[in-house]
Amino acid sequence: MRWRALRLALFVATALSMPASIAQPADGIPKIGYLLARGPDPNIDNAFFNGLRDLGYVEGKNIIIERRFAQGVFERLPQLVAELVDLKVKVIVAAPFPAARAANEATRTVPIVMLTGGDPVAAGLVASLARPGGNLTGVSNQGADIMPKMLELLHEMVPAAARIAILVNPENPMHDPFRKELEAAAQKLRISLVYLEASNAGDFGPAVAEAVRRGAAGLIVPQDPVFFNQRARLIDLAAHHRLSMMAPFREFTTGGGLTSYGRDLSEGFQRMAAYVDKILKGAKPGDLPIEQPTQFQLVINLKTAKTLGLTLSSAVLVRANEVIR
Repeated sequence: MRWRALRLALFVATALSMPASIAQPADGIPKIGYLLARGPDPNIDNAFFNGLRDLGYVEGKNIIIERRFAQGVFERLPQLVAELVDLKVKVIVAAPFPAARAANEATRTVPIVMLTGGDPVAAGLVASLARPGGNLTGVSNQGADIMPKMLELLHEMVPAAARIAILVNPENPMHDPFRKELEAAAQKLRISLVYLEASNAGDFGPAVAEAVRRGAAGLIVPQDPVFFNQRARLIDLAAHHRLSMMAPFREFTTGGGLTSYGRDLSEGFQRMAAYVDKILKGAKPGDLPIEQPTQFQLVINLKTAKTLGLTLSSAVLVRANEVIR
C-alpha cells in the first residue's frame, strides 16, 4: 500500500511540474482550420501564421492549426471542409473564393474568415459588407474598379496595343461581373478586348496562342487560384509570345511578368489573423465588417519591359511602388 501511495504521489508531482502547454489536454486548445484552394506557398501562408504569433498565439501551445490544401483541384474542397468540421475547429480560414464558397456551403455554424477577390455580396456569400450576417466575414482583396484600372495601366504602358486579351476561368463566378466594367473602360480607351477561357494549366497554351492569333498585344490575368498556382507557366507563355502581361499580384511580376496592380497578398493574409483573434475572443463573424483594400501596389519589371522592347514613360515609373531592374 505504501508503494502504491508513493507512486501516486510521484505521478501527481510530475503532472504538476509539467509546463502548461504540455499538461493541458489537446481538446482544451482551440483548433483553426486553414483551407486553401491552391497549394502551399510559405511566403504568403507565413503572413497569416506570423500574424497569429504577433497576437500571442503559439502553435501547439495555445492554438492548433489544421492545414488543408486543394492544390487547385476545387472538387477536393468539400471533402477538405468536412474533415475540418469533423475536427471541431473553432474557426475556418478560407481563401480565395472557391474555398470560401465550399466552407460556406458546408457549415452555417462554424465561423469562417475568408479572403477573396471580387464582390462577396454579389457572389451571395454575405448580406452586406458592413454587416455580413451569418457565420462568414473576412477580407476582400479586390476593389470595385480594379480591373478597369489594370486595363488603363497596361494601355498606358503599351499604348500601341489596339487589342488586349483577358484570361477568364469559366468555373470562377467572380470573373463574370467585371466584364461590363471592362467593356466600358475599353470603349473609353478605344481598344478592343478578347476573352479567353482557361480552367486548368492545360488550357493556357491554346488560350495564349489564340490571343496572339487574334492580334492581342497584352494579356490581363485576373485573380484566380488556378492562375496563381500556375503563374510560372503563364509568365513563360507570355514571354514566349511577347505579350505584355498585367496581373493582380506582385508574385507574377517578381517571377518575370511585366507588371502587376493590386493589394499586397501577404497583407491580406495577415489581416485574417486579426479576424480569427476577434472571433476566438467572442466576436460574432456576422457583426464584423468585410475589410476592403485601401492601398494597391503597382509593381513593374523593367527587365521584362526591355526584353519586350517597351520604353516606359517616367510618368508610369514614378507611380510604381516597386521597380524591378
